Amino acid sequence: MKMPLPRAKEPATISAPAGDGIQPSSNNDLIQRINSLPSLTAQQLRDEWRRLCRGQPPRISRDLLIRSLAYRMQELALGSLGKATQRKLTSLAREMTIKGTVTVATDVHLRPGARLMREWRGKIHTVVVLEDGFEFSGKTYPSLTRIAHLITGAHWSGPRFFGLNRKPTMGGDASTESPGFAEAHAVAHG
Repeated sequence: MKMPLPRAKEPATISAPAGDGIQPSSNNDLIQRINSLPSLTAQQLRDEWRRLCRGQPPRISRDLLIRSLAYRMQELALGSLGKATQRKLTSLAREMTIKGTVTVATDVHLRPGARLMREWRGKIHTVVVLEDGFEFSGKTYPSLTRIAHLITGAHWSGPRFFGLNRKPTMGGDASTESPGFAEAHAVAHG
């Protein structure tokens, strides 16, 4: 799943309010402050946590503390994640706690004119996305699943067959999932 990048709440060059010392005066200052974190002592890192997060630092490894501080510095300077992204991450964390695994569904929206290509047993199959279906071998079909069945002779999820929402595999590469499986490619056209 492709996560959207947080939008900056302020312009690229940020002026710090006098005296608070939280926001750097420019992106170069931010980069320099982040790069200096590994050279700080453990006490200095904890002090920096108290200053930036306004609370007691958690008992985590030095490396994780440095990474957390770097994230917090960027968050303060450039803005934090949007509310929708925060809700999604909270939901995924809850699912991980309960189930021990996370299912991430990708919401792929194909625009008319996009081409889906899939190699199956040595032959490349191309599907064109239409407004009201899909074109394959000169004919129009209402679903990718019907096309996947025509190609393989077996029941497949069409979106999965064309690589639009593959299930995660346990301890292996997705290409070992079935004989003849090859990476599908969606090519934007237009």
